[in-house]
Amino acid sequence: MNREVVVMARHDERPDSQPSEASQERRRKRRGHGEGSIFERKSDRKSRKKPWVAQVTLETGKKKTVGYFRTRQEAQVALRKALNELEQGTVLLGRDQSVRDYLEHWLEYVHKPSIRLTTYLLYQRILHTHILPALGNIPLRRLQPEHIERLYAAKREEGLAPKTLSNIHKLLHVALRDAVRRGKVARNVLDMVKAPQEFSPERSPLTSDQAALLAAAIKQHSLEALFLLAIMTGMRQGELLALRWQDVDLVRGRLQVLRTVSYKAGHGFVETETKTRKSRRSIFLPPLAIETLKAHQARQLEARLKAGDRWKEMDLVFCTQNGNFLTDSFVRRQYYQLLDQAGLPRIHFHDLRHSAATILLALGVPIKVVQELLGHSHVNTTLSIYFHVLPGMQEEAMRKMEEVLRGQHPELSE
Repeated sequence: MNREVVVMARHDERPDSQPSEASQERRRKRRGHGEGSIFERKSDRKSRKKPWVAQVTLETGKKKTVGYFRTRQEAQVALRKALNELEQGTVLLGRDQSVRDYLEHWLEYVHKPSIRLTTYLLYQRILHTHILPALGNIPLRRLQPEHIERLYAAKREEGLAPKTLSNIHKLLHVALRDAVRRGKVARNVLDMVKAPQEFSPERSPLTSDQAALLAAAIKQHSLEALFLLAIMTGMRQGELLALRWQDVDLVRGRLQVLRTVSYKAGHGFVETETKTRKSRRSIFLPPLAIETLKAHQARQLEARLKAGDRWKEMDLVFCTQNGNFLTDSFVRRQYYQLLDQAGLPRIHFHDLRHSAATILLALGVPIKVVQELLGHSHVNTTLSIYFHVLPGMQEEAMRKMEEVLRGQHPELSE
């Protein structure tokens, strides 16, 4: 007859205590995850040397054999160790789940509900293009830092952009952090891997003279108001293309930045709220911006009447001849043509945002004001991006201090 000893997750029972058969049966019925048992196999050729068996119960209700042992005491020691490891999440006793199975499930059912669609699409592309082809078939619990380091080395060899490599690291780190919390792995191997350095992209902002040339070149252009706001306020392209007339107060001279839009293959135009609370901001409009927007509004009304039934009412400030969203590619083509006409270098549209910031800082506008205008979450973000402008501001500040000490500062001498 098989003899069995039940070991609970709390290991406070004496190993020599022998429960009755009735008690044994009751415990078997209520046995759950984190419990284990020891029993002696029936005598046969295989069980003569190691007759004692230790088993644990998994969260699925299935039993997993820890091993076979010569004595009951050896089986007890092994069982208690297995139960401790199971409690601490330092061992995966169920079927080996692959990195592919875990990451696909995690992204679709765990992480997707908490992120924006644009972020989900980015992570989905990174997962299937870069991560799964290299790591997908590895058992999750056997994933090692060396696997990750070889992946990064291969991607650098392919010439992958530092930003994309950094996104791979961030995605894996968050995913494996959740795997640790769920008890699927004992540790987050990404904690033992040096994060790829994310180099700041080279920026080519316009000088104040160049910005004035571009402002002259956009006069009477159909998108004059869009380009003027980009130069003047530093608004992102997606924020401009999602701007609605209901967000613009031409009487009080303010606009609200509340949303952004981008085109995603297979999904069309994806409109979302701005990424952070600070990105949702109010921007003051000087007279030049108000006049330009009023002229733009009048031209749009003419286009609306001309389109008739073909007009799609979306209340967009910047739209197609039928009222729909403008595409990034269309705006980019118009923008590059205007740069060429002004004899200016072909800088990225996003560099207009950097142009606005550097010009304002060079004019002595406090960096906190620039941070709020750009919608950065923290002033440190603004400082890290535009620190190169600050040395020139320091020189100007010291000159003004000298004027004060010499009694020559005009504003303080009145």
